[in-house]
Amino acid sequence: MKLDSQVKVLLESIEKSGALPFNAYSAQEARAVYDKASEAVRGVPPAPHKIETIEIPGSLGPIPAWVYKPSENSDLPVLVYYHGGGYTIGSLKSHDCVCRGICVEADCIVVSVDYRLAPENKFPAAVEDAWDAAVWVAENANSLGGNPNNIAIGGDSAGGNLTAVVSLIAKESDGPQFIFQLLIYPCADMSCGFESHQKFGKGYRLTNELIDWFYDHYFSEDDDRSHWKASPLNASDLSDLPSAFVVSAGFDPLQDENKAYAEKLERAGVKIKHSHYENMIHGFLTMPGVLDKAKEAISECAKELKLAFSKG
Repeated sequence: MKLDSQVKVLLESIEKSGALPFNAYSAQEARAVYDKASEAVRGVPPAPHKIETIEIPGSLGPIPAWVYKPSENSDLPVLVYYHGGGYTIGSLKSHDCVCRGICVEADCIVVSVDYRLAPENKFPAAVEDAWDAAVWVAENANSLGGNPNNIAIGGDSAGGNLTAVVSLIAKESDGPQFIFQLLIYPCADMSCGFESHQKFGKGYRLTNELIDWFYDHYFSEDDDRSHWKASPLNASDLSDLPSAFVVSAGFDPLQDENKAYAEKLERAGVKIKHSHYENMIHGFLTMPGVLDKAKEAISECAKELKLAFSKG
């Protein structure tokens, strides 16, 4: 297994620049640094027909969101999207290129959710906002031009975790019937006990130290990190969940838990497809301006979504 040449150039350029890791900053400073870095690697994503800013009424206050529309058509399929960033950084802006690409290529409405971040808002604040946003979209899809019976949920990294957890909450509560879950290198197990954490936890952007920094921001000392609302891999029953597409990366410390979650879904009878980008690092999907594989992965996500929507 060999690191992609474009990834190698990117990592070398970051090292030569002297850029500090995100965990060298305060959370607030790191957010600005991350958004600026995301701007440099996003490239020129496709332009949807329209992007609107809305506020979703959450149980603990309004939740900002961007709504991407591929056309003025009604009854369109909808993806509710949760950005990554370790529950601490990341924004609507940092993941705009992913949402634009999926909107245009999958011909669907994308609702990108700006859930509350840590450490100002500890676990389970992000889960609460993710759930409130998903329920609201399901109940108000028509007003957005969407089809309430053709709604998927998805996200990357921390957002992938929220996707898995929202799917489980919907099942437990007899909530909205989502047709599909897009799980892009999701955080599935907060123990960090898999071998890939030791093997790839240094030198590939998402380090063990950065993961600890994220999780220490997100969780309070007395939180149970093993609970399925934090670690969905520990859910006792994954049956009857929406079909899923899992994306993982070969130089990502999270890859073993990604594989384990995909396998557990499959054993539970969930229709699953797992695409492993063996030469990529964690977070690569947001870098289509410098990584060809990012463009390929966004297109593959859109293709799988389009297929799911066609059956919805």
